[in-house]
Amino acid sequence: MGVDGGPRTAVVIGAGVVGLSTAWFLQERGVEVTVVDRDGVAAGASWGNAGWLSPGLAIPLNEPGILRYGLRSLLDPRAPLHVPATPDVGLWSFLTRFAVNCTWKSWSRAVQANLSFNEECLEAFDVLTSNGVEAPTIEAPITAAFENVKQATALLHELKRIDQSGLEIDYTALDGDALRAGTPQLSTQVKAGVRLDGQRYVDPGEFTRSLAASVTARGATIRSGFRVTEVREDSGSLRVISGAGDSVRADAVVLATGAWLNTLGAAWGVRVPVRAGRGYSFTVPTDRPVPGPVYLPAVRVACTPYQGKLRVAGTMEFRDADAPLAQARVDAIIASARPLLTGVSWEERTDTWVGPRPVTPDGRPLVGATNAPGRFVAGGHGMWGFTHGPVTGRMLAEQITTGKQPAALRDFTPTR
Repeated sequence: MGVDGGPRTAVVIGAGVVGLSTAWFLQERGVEVTVVDRDGVAAGASWGNAGWLSPGLAIPLNEPGILRYGLRSLLDPRAPLHVPATPDVGLWSFLTRFAVNCTWKSWSRAVQANLSFNEECLEAFDVLTSNGVEAPTIEAPITAAFENVKQATALLHELKRIDQSGLEIDYTALDGDALRAGTPQLSTQVKAGVRLDGQRYVDPGEFTRSLAASVTARGATIRSGFRVTEVREDSGSLRVISGAGDSVRADAVVLATGAWLNTLGAAWGVRVPVRAGRGYSFTVPTDRPVPGPVYLPAVRVACTPYQGKLRVAGTMEFRDADAPLAQARVDAIIASARPLLTGVSWEERTDTWVGPRPVTPDGRPLVGATNAPGRFVAGGHGMWGFTHGPVTGRMLAEQITTGKQPAALRDFTPTR
């Protein structure tokens, strides 16, 4: 431990945007960091996601409408929300807890809890990009498009509720012609929509790799192929042990393994289950440049300009985190998005990907100290791990080095 009682060394388990952000901000506070990952940098959800930095749309998943929607589409393999028929008792237990939390009261608590994260998330990205992370964040409105006004009204009501929670969102309702004037990829089937200003996006893989390069340049070691099996107290410090028998010692350990968080976290007193809500993405060419992100809420599809093309991301599939890619899910995304988009070469898609997003039943992430001394958790952000990754790392680094829980993390206590 340091002279002031804070840790001098730390191991971060997980080299996604959450883990690397935590490592970066620990370094900012003088902690020597080692990052370990079973695969490598950006190997999980940090590579293939939509790359939105969108405080205006970082909406908890457990709003009441998702329950009604989910029950209708539960076993339909083509539906945007899909739960395959499975005897997995743990999954059904999780879904039962999730259903209990699909109330306006629970959703509103999650919105309120996320308020500080949403208010400060873009500033945290700016701290990184002003101090060595070379990948840019790009300002652009996000355009949400619908087939009719009734569908758009549902999103407007949700945005109004978030506005009333204290987060100011700059949004404008538009008709189909106005939407197409700003986003030529929208088809004539789109009749209504909402433009959210003040949002940003990134190339998520590039940003995470740039963040890793900055962490390394500041003195950290990143070890890939290090599958952690145990964290053991050893002579006044913690020993992080891999399946191959390698180990790293440190004063503090941060678990940031996304959908695999419970594997180690359960032994540390983390009782909230985290399940993999798997998302899919792929890249397609377009006949005209894409000016900014496009959101198709009715079919749960997010589209982002990506390396001169369009990245299309969607679906929420509750399946084992390590299960193989299901082509039927990709086909379902294409079938649902095709009528709403034009000038897209669907047959020329590349970079088809699936990745697990860590979902909690109450819409709140797990960030903070556990019951095990010196061991901390950062995860469970659902679909918003990229948006909230850097601000999570900054606040958790403060707690680790000072021993004091920031007010913004109180509702995210991992042992709740």
